[in-house]
Amino acid sequence: MPAQSSRPPDAPPRPDASMWLLNQVMDHSLDEGYEEAAARRAAAGGNRPRTTRDRIWLGVGLLLAAFVMTAGAAQARVSAPEVAREREELLERVGSGTEEADRLQAEVDDLRDAVAEGRRVALTEEGGERAELIGLLAGAIAAGGPGLELVVDDAEGAGTGPGAGPREGSGFSDTGRVRDRDLQRVVNGLWAAGAEAVAINDRRLTSLSAIRTAGDAVLVDNRPLVPPYTVRAIGDGDALREAFEAGPAGATLRDLEGHFGIRVTITVRDEVRLPAAAGATTRSAVPVDPDAEPGDTGAREPGHDTEHDTEEDYTP
Repeated sequence: MPAQSSRPPDAPPRPDASMWLLNQVMDHSLDEGYEEAAARRAAAGGNRPRTTRDRIWLGVGLLLAAFVMTAGAAQARVSAPEVAREREELLERVGSGTEEADRLQAEVDDLRDAVAEGRRVALTEEGGERAELIGLLAGAIAAGGPGLELVVDDAEGAGTGPGAGPREGSGFSDTGRVRDRDLQRVVNGLWAAGAEAVAINDRRLTSLSAIRTAGDAVLVDNRPLVPPYTVRAIGDGDALREAFEAGPAGATLRDLEGHFGIRVTITVRDEVRLPAAAGATTRSAVPVDPDAEPGDTGAREPGHDTEHDTEEDYTP
């Protein structure tokens, strides 16, 4: 409570009357409780002067703190070049590894081209005039010509949330992901529309190719693909597009666009180039002798020459 003023009532006001609170703070910095506590502490000897021992311990503590700070700074200066050197070594290893991977990839491409050329030469020697046609139909050699490019991609933002995966069940769910069955319908629709050769993401399709799902990935011949899925087909581009869009596959893509937001673009190209398919090994199929008797398949063992199969060569 403010102290009662002893000034007469008719006296003029003080110039600092409006600064009463500030005056109280300046004149009475401690309230009575703090003053009493300070007096008791002084009476108990709490404000005793520091002794020589206290000053020694204080000096030792300051020296230890200074030593720790100095040692830390020195360690940082010493380790900085080592960290920089290790970082440079890691960058060099990454760079050299990238160069080695590029070199190996180029070597793989060269070997693949050599295998394709060897396959083409073998087909030419064995197939005569029909060698090129056989190679194209079998996917054994690269192909080029006019055609169609069809790009199918997941819906915007599909697969980014938790639990996102391929659509499941007999009907479509609302995940907006492209499934293996979608690509199967697209490829079959292109074949039905008259495509002469088809590839997905530069993976050439043959009679032995398989499109399926493993987890969240779409596989073509056991190789995972990454969206967007680019399907290229060789044929009469305009006729191929018209027949494809008028068929069931075109209707399926329109449903995927309208109901699930899957993005689809179809473009007619003057030139489409498809790589050769990866080599396949037949284990059961063998050539059939066209001169075999009815009822006899005339199958020959792979690598067996029937022209030298005579009685003289037969041993019971």
